Amino acid sequence: MNWIDVGALDDIPLRGSRLVKTPVGCVALFRTGDREVFAASDRCPHKGGPLSEGIVHGRAVTCPLHNWVFSLETGEAQGADEGSIPTYPLRVENGRILLDGDAVGRRAAA
Repeated sequence: MNWIDVGALDDIPLRGSRLVKTPVGCVALFRTGDREVFAASDRCPHKGGPLSEGIVHGRAVTCPLHNWVFSLETGEAQGADEGSIPTYPLRVENGRILLDGDAVGRRAAA
């Protein structure tokens, strides 16, 4: 894996998000707990809504356009909605968020 430092954990508020621009599109970082962060596509497959502007709750995010809910662990839509979003491996070391650049390069995020 090719780990890329994409910012400080403390730059993302609890239950908030930040965008990382990559050569293949935008990846959203979602902070769900003190040291828990997930990386996923910023784009809802339903209407292209910006998931980074959605509501983070539990380990999920709700699209701000049409309320579709996606698991940040698996990327799968929850409830009656169908579809999924790409998710990407990351880790937190010494307060820094490291994103797997190889995984981001394999799939377009936006």
